[in-house]
Amino acid sequence: MIIVTGAAGFIGSCIISGLNRKGYNDIIAVDVLRENDKWKNLRHLDFVDYLDRDQLLAYLRETDKVEAIIHMGACSATTERDAAYLMENNYRYTLRLAEYSVENKVRFIYASSAATYGMGEQGYDDDETALHKLRPMNMYGYSKQLFDLKARREGWLTQMAGLKFFNVYGPNEYFKGDMASVIFKAFNQIRETGQVRLFKSHRPDFKDGEQLRDFVYVKDVVAIILYLLENPQINGIFNAGTGQARSFKDLVTATFKAMNLEPNIVYIDMPEEIRDRYQYFTEAKMDKLRRAGYDRPFYSLEDGVRDYVQNYLVRDFAHL
Repeated sequence: MIIVTGAAGFIGSCIISGLNRKGYNDIIAVDVLRENDKWKNLRHLDFVDYLDRDQLLAYLRETDKVEAIIHMGACSATTERDAAYLMENNYRYTLRLAEYSVENKVRFIYASSAATYGMGEQGYDDDETALHKLRPMNMYGYSKQLFDLKARREGWLTQMAGLKFFNVYGPNEYFKGDMASVIFKAFNQIRETGQVRLFKSHRPDFKDGEQLRDFVYVKDVVAIILYLLENPQINGIFNAGTGQARSFKDLVTATFKAMNLEPNIVYIDMPEEIRDRYQYFTEAKMDKLRRAGYDRPFYSLEDGVRDYVQNYLVRDFAHL
């Protein structure tokens, strides 16, 4: 039995789809379904049962059939300001699942976040001995950082795997609103207006639109997780990016080209309230995962955007 939390979410639903393609269907999907449309991400998936997040801990006390927990469930909004909620939902809940996994020798793969790196003052190296040096910029990042620190302090990182996701894009993210990827937003701007708006640069060392991010296709994220699931001897915290930063201009240009259109980009002023904390560069160091034996090539930005746009977005959000 494999439990996937955040099962109706963007990455969680893609993970279950990936598990299904590998022949796994003895899966329990766990999430919190309210009034948005993310439930639609469950319709094409093969799993044996669904549980609300608040039912999972009681279920775990009554079963000995769980072989792995893939914990993606969390509040992922970097703008969330309710610190008590984030502490309970992101940190404390993860802690309970981790304790169960350690006590019962259950494979545990969990979502950390690149938000733990803050402004990147210490770089983007997934060295576990340097975790205490990181300074997240928001409460979401800190809720993830706190569990990473706890797992290291307790010695759990020798028996579980955490992933620091960078800028993930791909199918099944349509319900995320402001937290959806720039590609998703760009595609819809192009359909509605024929152009895309990007922030101007407010630093002399970066031209407009050339702020850099490590954009990683969700299919690569799923492949990493399946690799860690099938190689339980590989443990620790790993970056989940591509190792190659690309500009927002590159990303939007690739989106236009995938739609067989010429780029039409308009640059707008960045709001003053975010200028001082805007990141101009992120890039995952991927050496650690490669040393752990993961040798699959990552999608290039152009190939990933083309696949996402042509095989999913133009088909009205067909699911992975």
